[in-house]
Amino acid sequence: MGIPEYVQEILRRLEGAGYEAWCVGGAVRDALLGLEPGDWDVTTSAEPEAVLALFAPHALPTGLQHGTVTVGGGHGVEVTTFRRDGDYLDHRRPDHVEFTRSLTEDLARRDFTVNAVAVNLRDETADPFGGREDLASRVLRAVGEPEKRFQEDALRILRGLRFASRLGFAIEADTAAAIHRCAPLLRNIAPERILTELTGILCGGHVLEVLLDYPDVLGVFMPEILPCVGFDQCSVYHCYDVWEHTARALAAARPLPVLRYALLFHDLGKPETFSLDGEGRGHFYGHWRQSVPLAEAVMDRLRFDNRSRKTILTLVERHDAPLTLSEKAVRRNLARYGEETLRLLLEVKRADNLAQAEPYQDRQRLIGQWEDLLELVLQSGECFSLGQLAVRGGDLTALGLRGPAVGGALHELLEQVIDEKLPNDRGMLLEYVKEKLL
Repeated sequence: MGIPEYVQEILRRLEGAGYEAWCVGGAVRDALLGLEPGDWDVTTSAEPEAVLALFAPHALPTGLQHGTVTVGGGHGVEVTTFRRDGDYLDHRRPDHVEFTRSLTEDLARRDFTVNAVAVNLRDETADPFGGREDLASRVLRAVGEPEKRFQEDALRILRGLRFASRLGFAIEADTAAAIHRCAPLLRNIAPERILTELTGILCGGHVLEVLLDYPDVLGVFMPEILPCVGFDQCSVYHCYDVWEHTARALAAARPLPVLRYALLFHDLGKPETFSLDGEGRGHFYGHWRQSVPLAEAVMDRLRFDNRSRKTILTLVERHDAPLTLSEKAVRRNLARYGEETLRLLLEVKRADNLAQAEPYQDRQRLIGQWEDLLELVLQSGECFSLGQLAVRGGDLTALGLRGPAVGGALHELLEQVIDEKLPNDRGMLLEYVKEKLL
């Protein structure tokens, strides 16, 4: 199994004191799959007070009400007592727990069989619910009755979709049906927890299948996506409906959250802006204008951080803007967005185009040419930002400009340089200010 030495030491000390001790959870699952495990968790027959005493002073009572003690210095392994959960009155956490001497009872309260496998120091496996078989079959199955598991803790619904997206597992039929039935329970989950799980889903390597199979689940907390599902674009450029196009564009992008969220939101405005011309062809004129406020509504609800929000909205707003293949256009866009956001915008455009009908993926060549031109402009050191301008604010205040006029003059000088009407030469720029702006 390859249990790390610092975890083995915890197991040894617990067993040496006469207690059972097992590794359990995601690290065991990932190790059995041959993946790099994350945080290791230990479950034990020792009650929390015994764990605290056994590992003092390197133990912290981080969750005594649920039987959890964090042990160790830099690694911080959570050691939790075997337990049975009480009632889940809020569809999130049990109102109380009862400690037990039974490992099987502890495993029975877990979400999915693949997370209910335990391994001890001697590489012996406890697997009462067939988790190893499901790992081999790449199947995600709830422990016990699926609907009960999701009613206990509705966040398990999104955890299941995240595991499917990350691992590429098929969700077993009864478990999948329970996910669809129990989806409304997600309204009980805090927005911050939903956002964390949603980000994990969107950045998984198998996100396409999840998005296509579970839009109703995501629509519980993002109703803005539901009009896109099954919406025929009536266009030779699009062989998919709006939602499938969205899902395929998202899956075609790098698994970077701002990229994938931008692509999730980029066409939200299409259903509201749809029109048919006289030949029966669909159009979505200015759909990005409608997509922006819809994206804002989702991000407000899920409490996105301000930096991500700003970048995502820029990418949504400009995803359909035309690309002019010229150095001047490159400099203008660099001045407007900065290098980082401009590169992200090109990635959004590439993924968006890859999700269109194959004969119309012709913009890939133009995007590639634009990227090449961007590299040339960056390597040339040409001026595209105020920081590169040969004059500073102090130069202009020395000429007599004050307040907002200084910033306005600097931006005008930058425009003149980008448009190649003035060279980026300090003397000539100051002369322009004297002649035109004073």
